[in-house]
Amino acid sequence: MVDIFTQEVAYKFVKFGAVGFSGVFVDFGFTYICKEWLKIQKYVSNAIGFTIAASSNYYLNRIWTFHSNNPEIAVEYGRFLLISLIGLLINTLVLWALVSKAKFNFYFAKLLAIGVVTVWNFVVNLNYTFVA
Repeated sequence: MVDIFTQEVAYKFVKFGAVGFSGVFVDFGFTYICKEWLKIQKYVSNAIGFTIAASSNYYLNRIWTFHSNNPEIAVEYGRFLLISLIGLLINTLVLWALVSKAKFNFYFAKLLAIGVVTVWNFVVNLNYTFVA
């Protein structure tokens, strides 16, 4: 397991966060389009936005954050998506709890859920997907 308290890892986390921040716009944009314009159910819209953002985040993290040269791109992408899907489950559970139980605004709850999942995604991708 990678030591998560080094300066190099901290720098990667900042870059991962920047990529994730760009993914927030992709995620929210597609979620909004699906939910508000296409009238797709809100949790399905959330899954669509999350999945599209995960794909763009994979590409950006591969080339910029982790500088991966792994020739097995399909395997690496599959790992990233698996972690993202587990993250989606975590995201949806947090979103459901905050919206249904705590009565938070859907988009504010979504932002909080993204924060929780960011930590999960970074630690697992660092130690599983983009292992040098």
